[in-house]
Amino acid sequence: MDYDTLILGAGAAGLMCAAHCGGRVLVVDHARAPGEKIRISGGGRCNFTNMYCEPGNFLSANPHFVKSALARYTPWDFIALVDSHGIAWHEKTLGQLFCDDSAKQIVAMLLDLLKASGAELVLQTGVEDVARSPGGFTVRLSDGRRVQARNLVVATGGKSIPGMGATGFAYDLARQFGHAVTDTRPALVPLTFNADRFPGLSGVSLPARVAAGTASFDEALLFTHRGLSGPAVLQASSYWREGEEIAVTLAPAADLAGALKAARQTDGRKALPTVLARHLPARLADHLGVELGMSGNLADQSDRALDALAATLADWRLKPTGSEGYRTAEVTLGGIDTGGLSSQSMESKHVPGLYFIGECVDVTGHLGGHNFQWAWASGMAAAGAIRAA
Repeated sequence: MDYDTLILGAGAAGLMCAAHCGGRVLVVDHARAPGEKIRISGGGRCNFTNMYCEPGNFLSANPHFVKSALARYTPWDFIALVDSHGIAWHEKTLGQLFCDDSAKQIVAMLLDLLKASGAELVLQTGVEDVARSPGGFTVRLSDGRRVQARNLVVATGGKSIPGMGATGFAYDLARQFGHAVTDTRPALVPLTFNADRFPGLSGVSLPARVAAGTASFDEALLFTHRGLSGPAVLQASSYWREGEEIAVTLAPAADLAGALKAARQTDGRKALPTVLARHLPARLADHLGVELGMSGNLADQSDRALDALAATLADWRLKPTGSEGYRTAEVTLGGIDTGGLSSQSMESKHVPGLYFIGECVDVTGHLGGHNFQWAWASGMAAAGAIRAA
């Protein structure tokens, strides 16, 4: 069975590439349905891109690698595609774009494009062996077929959400063909703490600034039964490393010291946590009252004491015990070393016709549609190169 291009993986990057690379194309995936990560993303509405997506929204050992693909296929290009298929969308916050109706519309759009291109899709089929052959590659599939292809595109993703079938297949294949793979770890993932660290706070959410490593994020923080989650924590998790602290600024938009000093004039007889609850969720204020040893009424607190309290709440240091791991991580940090790939085409620099796209590459976006934009852009970069060859 001879094809111009064989694409391994029917996720966002693989489907996008398959629909645009031209020629005889076969897409193979071991899943029961295509685009499963698309389907579950964004609470079922798919945060399909971000209007403000730019290279600074990505982590990679080579931060310049993303520039070419992102410049040549922008969020507005994908928005135009979505519009052309009559899919209604809205901005939720911070440039994050979601379907008004369902993420299934994005999957359906990609499958329509796939069908129109003449590409074939085979599901519930694994890959047993991949080898170089004269003029391309020979791939043995789990159903016994041997497929010959001039181009091989690897779009099988990373290790995140193994419950949906995610594996390290792409990394193993990359090593087989002489590519280096950077260390991988869960990213955009909730952080865990000892079970008794935040008693009674599960479900409490508030705006916060969460800092880890060299980055900080102002978004919502959520206490869970296992630790901390919410957009601010998920973002910071990509920069956090085991054994390190994170720094949390509670009520970053408020002047807590000034507010407490002003309240001292009218509500001096009230307990400090009671007044603090005007600016923080009541359960959190009570928890902090115990943890920080807040005693006495507000009137008993000096300016110096209130300044010190505000400073503590602006730099609340917490040390996670770990993360929830790949089980709930939205993406995988690290991956196939970009040093071995062309940033313009995603093609291997030393194995002609071999391409790596999407999450399996050492390119990881921030939360909010950036990883999908990388999938579309990297898929289109490979498709353009294949089409032009």
